[in-house]
Amino acid sequence: MSDLTNRTVFITGGSRGIGRAIALACARQGANVVIAAKSDKPHPKLPGTIHSVADEIREAGGQALPLVLDVRDEDRVKACVDEAGEHFGGIDALINNAGAIRLSGVEGLKPSRYDLMHQVNARAVFVCSQAVLPWLKESDHAHILSLAPPLNLNTKWFAQYGPYTTTKYGMTMLSLGMAEEFSRYGIAVNTLWPKTLIATAAIEFEVGGPKMMAQGRNPDIMADATVSILGRNAEQMTGQTLIDEDLLRADGVTDFEGYRYQPGDKPLMPDLFLD
Repeated sequence: MSDLTNRTVFITGGSRGIGRAIALACARQGANVVIAAKSDKPHPKLPGTIHSVADEIREAGGQALPLVLDVRDEDRVKACVDEAGEHFGGIDALINNAGAIRLSGVEGLKPSRYDLMHQVNARAVFVCSQAVLPWLKESDHAHILSLAPPLNLNTKWFAQYGPYTTTKYGMTMLSLGMAEEFSRYGIAVNTLWPKTLIATAAIEFEVGGPKMMAQGRNPDIMADATVSILGRNAEQMTGQTLIDEDLLRADGVTDFEGYRYQPGDKPLMPDLFLD
């Protein structure tokens, strides 16, 4: 497993689900972790806040900084990034994990919901990456990683929920562009996407409910893949659209049963955008 000792990782949407799992995995490898999310207060239905995750990290012996952040607010993004950089003496990695989802076509989607998905998905990659760039230029091990899919132009991914698809593909296209643009600074830019559905609150409340979650994996597989990516030098891996299972198999992992959300032999559901 990668050694992230004294590296500082800034994670958006880091209080629950995949973001929380990434935060804890990075902390276990020695990283300083910035948990930047809106969840300052407990939610009646969703467990976890930026403060509870920070406590988990500290209890495990790690260093954590919880920051209240709405990624739609570019002024607040810059303020949080600079506070984190000054607190830990630098930033080595940005994880663009915050996301918004609504699986609807154009006809039935409110413009306000499309605006939300665009702002929290594609626009936030732009805003957060731009804000963290001065800090990453000073790192000798700099990464930007966005949780976004490979570009699959099969029209079935546009037919039913084109608005969501375009915002997620926007994240990917920005990442591919930044990989080229920032290569002169020695900054690795990649995307990561799960091969199977990941059991999170977004799946439970926005997509398919508890029954669908039973066909998925827990967020730890994405966290382990993230740590693997962050352990590489920029010249080793940049401009890639990576899949969690494929990456871990290349690392020598052969047993994935421990990642199942529910034990059993029920077929796992492939995630969106993968044929």
